[in-house]
Amino acid sequence: MIPRYTRDEMAKIWTDEAKFTHMMDIEILACEAMVEIGDIPPEDAKTIREKASFTLDRIREIEKEVHHDVIAFVSTISENVGAPASRHIHQGLTSSDVLDTAFALQMRDAGRLLLTGIKRLKEVLKTRATEHKSTICMGRSHGIHAEPTSFGLKLAGHYAAFKRHYEHLEKAIDVISTCALSGAVGTYATLDPRIEAYVSEKLGLSIEPHSTQIIPRDRHAHFVAVLGNVANSLENLSVEIRHLQRSEVREAFEYFDRHQKGSSAMPHKKNPVLSENITGLARLIRAQVIPAFENVALWHERDISHSSVERVSLPDATMALDFALHRMAGVIEKLIIDKKQMRRNVEALRGLIFSQKTLLALTRAGMNRDEAYRLVQKEALRVWDDESLHFKALIMDNEEIRNYLDEATINNLFNLDQYLVHIDVIWSRIFNDH
Repeated sequence: MIPRYTRDEMAKIWTDEAKFTHMMDIEILACEAMVEIGDIPPEDAKTIREKASFTLDRIREIEKEVHHDVIAFVSTISENVGAPASRHIHQGLTSSDVLDTAFALQMRDAGRLLLTGIKRLKEVLKTRATEHKSTICMGRSHGIHAEPTSFGLKLAGHYAAFKRHYEHLEKAIDVISTCALSGAVGTYATLDPRIEAYVSEKLGLSIEPHSTQIIPRDRHAHFVAVLGNVANSLENLSVEIRHLQRSEVREAFEYFDRHQKGSSAMPHKKNPVLSENITGLARLIRAQVIPAFENVALWHERDISHSSVERVSLPDATMALDFALHRMAGVIEKLIIDKKQMRRNVEALRGLIFSQKTLLALTRAGMNRDEAYRLVQKEALRVWDDESLHFKALIMDNEEIRNYLDEATINNLFNLDQYLVHIDVIWSRIFNDH
């Protein structure tokens, strides 16, 4: 059972408290690694682990004076640890070492929480798709009736998309889960590489093969691009629901509570507001992709033009996506399906949706394809122009067509069950995981 969404959970990952806690853990582990290689006394590392602490108020107080958040952070910890052990804190490290590694931990935590959201949405989609596997509805291309499909198959397609996103996000989390403790310009001139190896192992991160003092931002760009693509699929699904809820279609509806009100002016309104909300959030999430891409190109070994972007874009993107995933899961879970209206819409064009079946039957019976297309389209256009006509009746009365197709064959062409005959093949491809 997947736990329900706790709104504060993602936000907590991006608090200053969480960031500085990660940074403090990195500093403590680095000191322990220095003991391992004989650089500092064990008792000093023990003192650092026992006494290292911070308050946000003290960090901010020092930062007002020094105008450097990492120096303020290190000074705060050092005050609490005291001399002589505090002299080892941040020894050989540079700001980006702790900032980037802490940032990797935050992104990893955020990514894992997003996986939970995708998993919940997948399960809801699978449940509703299975429920409506054989529910015939209208398939549309260009917004126009094409041929029948099933509502379950519609939802199964969206399930398949989020199944891919789950796999892509897992890989993207691996990409950003790197540790870089290599000192100024990444040469290890002031820091033994064994310290980085120790810290990365303790944190469950891989070692960044080549840090130029910062972790290369193509990793972050890839991660944000995956988030943007998840948002694309959320919008794709939300737009489908919005179209199906239109008054002219009325096939599927967001749940509407009996105390809910749809409009301040029109009491009859029941609007797809949740899906519209998700559409808007998708725009916000995608808006973070270009800044993440532009963060890749930095001056020489590093600058900090990326930093101000990331402090806004990653929290915004992950929090918005987390919210949108759980909101969409709730929408699908409670989605109201009108099977009778779906059937009425299937029948709305008076048999025109069987035109391809008729065309194929004629060519299989020996008629030239161009001639078959001409005959079928001729009768189809008559139905478009006259609401009193039915396509099947016109086919039955067309002598040229009847020379190739008998009554039993024509009756079989207009059987809706034929559109689901191979649905199990598609089903097995989509739901072959678990």
